[in-house]
Amino acid sequence: MLEILNVSGLATIQDPGRMGWRKFGVPVSGPMDPLALRAANLLAGNTTGAAVIEIGAGEIELRALQDCVIATAGAGFSCSVNVWDFPLWDSCFVRAGWKIQLNRSGFGMWAYLAVAGGFEVQEILGSRSTYLRGKFGGRDGRLLQAGDLLRSGEPARPLMDLAARSMQAQARPLYGENPTLDVIPGPQMDRFDDKNMEIFLSNSYKASHSSDRMGYRLAGPRLAHIGSADLTSEGLTMGAVQVPADGQPIVMMADCATAGGYPKIAAVISADLPLLAQCTPGRDSVHCQETTVQAAQEKYRALMERIMNGIVPFQGSDFA
Repeated sequence: MLEILNVSGLATIQDPGRMGWRKFGVPVSGPMDPLALRAANLLAGNTTGAAVIEIGAGEIELRALQDCVIATAGAGFSCSVNVWDFPLWDSCFVRAGWKIQLNRSGFGMWAYLAVAGGFEVQEILGSRSTYLRGKFGGRDGRLLQAGDLLRSGEPARPLMDLAARSMQAQARPLYGENPTLDVIPGPQMDRFDDKNMEIFLSNSYKASHSSDRMGYRLAGPRLAHIGSADLTSEGLTMGAVQVPADGQPIVMMADCATAGGYPKIAAVISADLPLLAQCTPGRDSVHCQETTVQAAQEKYRALMERIMNGIVPFQGSDFA
């Protein structure tokens, strides 16, 4: 069990998401960086569907109320346990009474803290993910707060077998301040002429301050539509790039609506969405390049294979 002592920013309980309910208007939710969530769970010896803490644009301090193993992944945070500092993408043993801290540090926006056994909260529609706009999932559909007690399940293996493990650097996503994102042409490409497609693919767009878990708004050269910027609402999914009337693209993220009525010029591939998610709004920019469905699938499978097979004994030196 972990007790939250202090917390700021967007700290919620998330698992891979609420699948199978979009036809009823229920968003998937889940993590902003699905690859980091998966890695944290694997390091903790959990199934990849276990619930974890997602912390974004803030910090969190917890206390272990029993011996446990935790694992962290993501970007933009440092981790300390008791008097020692640990890098992300590692697992470590935590003795009862020790404090755990995740603090903002360097490039990145989202980090994930998994505990061996996973966090036990009530499932809503088959998922423990928090959907803040809908006020359900996680801890009563709200942000985590000081005083919350988070119970964990039974670890899959003895704690000492799960501690002191790392995800190899080559298995992690290639995060960076100005990433290039592979995109697949969207279903409404005919709403944009060749000139505007060239503008979209040849320019950088900065993540706007108005970005959130629902969508990352990109600021850059304006894209002009052929005809109206409105269409009959149709299904949306994470990664879809909508272009509203102002000509500034919006990339749909974890809490995106299930339907939308703006033309979709492209879709960011699943393997590259974490690169966008970790960009800091107001500071970092992205550049898009066209790819194919086949290439996107191959890239995703290769990344999944590296993560699934990337755990090794801890490679660091003595505790800092």
